[in-house]
Amino acid sequence: MRYIFLFLFSISLFADAVIDANLTKVDIDGLYAKIKEIDYEISQEKVWTKSYDSYLTSQKVKSELKKIQQKIKKLKRYRSKKYKSELESLISKEKILTTQLEDLEKNSDTPFGELINPPKMDDAPEVKNPFNIFSAYSYLKTIKKEFNEYNQRKDELEHLIELFDKKAKIYEKILKYNKDKKLKEKYDATRKELKKFESAFDILSVTSEVYKKRLDVVEANLNKGIKAQIEKLFHIGLIIAFVILVFFVLRMILRRYITDNERYYMANKFITFTNFTVIIFILFFNYIENASYLVTILGFASAGIAIAMKDWFMSILGWLVIVFGGSIHVGDRIRVDMDGMRYIGDVLDISLLRITILEDITLTSVMQNRRAGRIIFIPNNYIFTRMIANYTHYSLKTVWDGIKITITFDSNHKKAMHIVKEITKKFSKGYTDITRKQLNKLRHHYNLKNTNVDPRIYSFIEPHGIDIEAWYLTNAYATLTLRSTISTEIIDAFKKEDDITIAYPTQHIRYTKALKDPLEDFKES
Repeated sequence: MRYIFLFLFSISLFADAVIDANLTKVDIDGLYAKIKEIDYEISQEKVWTKSYDSYLTSQKVKSELKKIQQKIKKLKRYRSKKYKSELESLISKEKILTTQLEDLEKNSDTPFGELINPPKMDDAPEVKNPFNIFSAYSYLKTIKKEFNEYNQRKDELEHLIELFDKKAKIYEKILKYNKDKKLKEKYDATRKELKKFESAFDILSVTSEVYKKRLDVVEANLNKGIKAQIEKLFHIGLIIAFVILVFFVLRMILRRYITDNERYYMANKFITFTNFTVIIFILFFNYIENASYLVTILGFASAGIAIAMKDWFMSILGWLVIVFGGSIHVGDRIRVDMDGMRYIGDVLDISLLRITILEDITLTSVMQNRRAGRIIFIPNNYIFTRMIANYTHYSLKTVWDGIKITITFDSNHKKAMHIVKEITKKFSKGYTDITRKQLNKLRHHYNLKNTNVDPRIYSFIEPHGIDIEAWYLTNAYATLTLRSTISTEIIDAFKKEDDITIAYPTQHIRYTKALKDPLEDFKES
């Protein structure tokens, strides 16, 4: 078999030799046409050909610069004026060529320095929390794109080597027919270029393999970190879901056993706050690497944080005092004095930082503000520095309200006081009974001594008459309604009495007869 193979191979070589020896002029012209086609294809591979042309240019410039430097060295030996102008011209050329050479050899003096060297890989990001997953994927996408571009250059170089190899083989065929010296030089130049490109391809292939292995290691490490973070995130999600479920069950239990809406609202707010705090601590202890380091940093920064966020901290402390102290509840009617203004309204919400109230129409609105219906936001820290009055604390839902009416001095003031007392008793009786029961409940929390809830009638002597004041218990949320009703009834009752007159600012004018002018008789005479 071996001998048969050698025989067939010899025959093929002989046939090629015969064919090459019998090349016609038409065939040679066709080969030249193929060389032109190959040269055109080579010119399209601009990345590699331009890099090689730049290298050749730098070699020419380097050779020319070396010659000029040798000439300058020789001319410096002569001090004759004859060579001075020539020396100056050579020195200027040396500077120009040196600048050109620096531009051509910025990165490397090898033909394909920038193209062969793989792209520099930045340090891979550490995947320590879920947010690093996005940066890790972005990094992987970037390095894969760079690796693909590097491999694309490798494929382009491999195609270029094939073109030069075809070109060299065509020159070999032509040289067997034509031994022209210039043709031989072109062939040698093609072979030289081919060797340069083959050498670059060998380096590029080895570098590509090393680069691929390094990329695989980085990708494996990042995928491992991403997987660990996803698993950790999944476990944390399960824990948080369990915590939310537990607190949801607690809410359902509270809803079932707490019938008071206000107590349920405050308990629900507390559960929500606790739930949020537990979730924050779960995330904190899972993703903090060095708790002692964080505590140290916070220790140093605590003074600045306390100053910068003083109002926030005080509001949170105020929220704790309100929630655990029970001084204010949602639905309570409160009065707040701040910045010279007085606001009375119902508490809509007590959040971590502020109390929200809805301003109602009250005596204050009528007499002072002349506004109502506004939503007022009160920082929780105001409970330490401002006056906040609660009209409906605990079970107490009534307040004392008073009406003042002035009668003249000659009126029957005892009868007037009796009328006022009967009217107030009649219209405030229901609130009086309610308050008596509410105060009995309030004894469990406070030491109450004076629990008289009956209407109180007082009389005072004033410059313009006798003031009769009636104080009675009324609904804290509707004081104006009962005040209006009682005031109307008192006026109607007083008008029916002949010996009771309502006093109001009046003026008495006395007319007297004018005195006779003493000069009148003198004028007549």
